[in-house]
Amino acid sequence: MNKYQIQIDHRTENKWDWICVFANSDQKAIQNAKIKLYDFQNPTYSQSDDYDAKYWKDYYKEKFQDYIISPYTPIFSVERNCEPPKNYDTITSSNTKENQNMAFFNVNWNDYTDDLSKIAAPEEWSNNTYPNNGILANYIVKTYEKLQAERNIIFEQNYALFNTGLFTKYYEPIYAYHSEQDILFLTEYDLGKRGIVKYPDRANYFERPELLLFDWHYKINIHYKHILEDNKSRINIPEDILNSHNLLNTFNGAIDTMKKKVSSNYKLVIPQYFEGKVQLLLPLCLHTDDIPDLALVVTKIGNVYQGHTCLTLDMAYNNARLIAKPESNWLSADN
Repeated sequence: MNKYQIQIDHRTENKWDWICVFANSDQKAIQNAKIKLYDFQNPTYSQSDDYDAKYWKDYYKEKFQDYIISPYTPIFSVERNCEPPKNYDTITSSNTKENQNMAFFNVNWNDYTDDLSKIAAPEEWSNNTYPNNGILANYIVKTYEKLQAERNIIFEQNYALFNTGLFTKYYEPIYAYHSEQDILFLTEYDLGKRGIVKYPDRANYFERPELLLFDWHYKINIHYKHILEDNKSRINIPEDILNSHNLLNTFNGAIDTMKKKVSSNYKLVIPQYFEGKVQLLLPLCLHTDDIPDLALVVTKIGNVYQGHTCLTLDMAYNNARLIAKPESNWLSADN
């Protein structure tokens, strides 16, 4: 038995934590951590709970809300050949269907991107920020999370199935199929050979299609303090622009020009899906009039757009690809 510290990341804030589990393998440790995190976030209360039991259930529920298992390198540390204490419950799992289903697709998706990219229609899935099919890894992780939220994954006793949203070069939908043996990426024909004729739908990002289009009549409110002062956003701005004495005028000029461009060509605006919201990406040209340097992220609130932050073009493409492959000429995988 090994003692693992598994990293968990907050969904919306730049912070992380870890939880401890015991397991005999790395894969089992991650699976146990997912179930344990779920139990922390969804505690089961009973009438027999005393004050201390209820206190600690409430404490962990609040502490771990909005955390997920880190999708890239979740194993923070391992202590090999370490038996758990006698009073340690190796994995406390309620007999819920959610926990039973966690046995499926409980993997590091980086290990499967090569297989998926080979069956999918040819597409560039890497850039300088997200090498080694990093865009595809993010795509499949976030697609799975969205389908989980929609309850749009088929779970059977000996397999699970979801629609990746990708297609072969012959425009056949590709499904992720997890049996007791492994994960395979299959077409409907392949599934039919296995006797499977029920297919789940793609993730739905179009509940409110009006959010996918930019209305140039509405004002854009810019969060200047965050974009120009907070380190998390500042690092995305080109260094020469950031260090110039004309930063604010340059930035405002780029915004004014951008508004004129998108009002004349709505196709310049690209939707992205981030943390459960549909947002829009607008090109900001800081050096020249025709070559974007950043993407301004805006969210429609009533009759205005809130300009939250700026992303590098690599980051913007990574987020936008979740909905669809961007067709605009200013945003591509190899910016």
